[in-house]
Amino acid sequence: MFENIIGNTNIKTVLEKSIKQNKLSHSYLFIGTQGIGKKMIATEFAKMILCLDDKKYCNHCKSCIEFDTNNNPDFVLISPDGNNIKIEQIRDIQKRIQEKPIISEKKVYIIDNADLMTTEAQNCLLKTLEEPPEFAVIILIGSNSNTFLPTIKSRCTIMNFNKISDEEMTKYLREKCDVKNIDQNMLYMYQGSIGKALELKEKQEEYRNIENIINNINRYDLIDFINNAEILYKSKEEINDILDYINVILLNKAKDEYLYTNCIQIVENTKKRLKQNANYDMSIDNMLFNMWREIN
Repeated sequence: MFENIIGNTNIKTVLEKSIKQNKLSHSYLFIGTQGIGKKMIATEFAKMILCLDDKKYCNHCKSCIEFDTNNNPDFVLISPDGNNIKIEQIRDIQKRIQEKPIISEKKVYIIDNADLMTTEAQNCLLKTLEEPPEFAVIILIGSNSNTFLPTIKSRCTIMNFNKISDEEMTKYLREKCDVKNIDQNMLYMYQGSIGKALELKEKQEEYRNIENIINNINRYDLIDFINNAEILYKSKEEINDILDYINVILLNKAKDEYLYTNCIQIVENTKKRLKQNANYDMSIDNMLFNMWREIN
């Protein structure tokens, strides 16, 4: 059980124990940073709950086979419709949840990104959480517990997921993804999220080039510095991640040279301007010029 999912061993142990002892809650709230395996664990947990074998993870019963082919009628996964989970989606759950299981003894509903439920949707779900059918298990997955109504949280067993440790992250990326030379700056960028690490995996070389540019800012004249930083002008879609990475580098350099502290503020000001829809190229121009002037 869960052997292919790294991190949060304590939560996996609790969930396994609840199945073996037949002490399932009717509703769970999985909370933690994006990309740390909440949905994967929730899905495996659902498969265990529905398994027809006494060992609860046989992989060959009718329930497991249909689960693996996304055809299990006793499992429902709800995802956002656009930017939100809407009240109509929750009303659909309310109608279907009263239907008895077809294969297993239970039915499992996972609501992914449940913190995107509208207030109306949460209030609608509350009615179901207050009086769920005996055979129903509902799992809410979210990143921010503050977005949930207190009444929702009070009716759920809350599982707080931890970020994946640097050691676990490094081992996984080396053994499973063949990623080498993982430095501390990149680990900081991953923020304990394997999802974030996999997202940035193909951009390792790009980030190393950015690090080289920042590390050598005092060796460039202004024109060379801007020309070498051309990648920033081409990376509008991922600029927030890149600016965060630049500040990780600057923060390390500021430990030895105070001047770099001022550069951190320059980057933060650039992030604010971009959020306010300022002209992109001019914002990058202004940031590079001010950083170069500060250091040189």
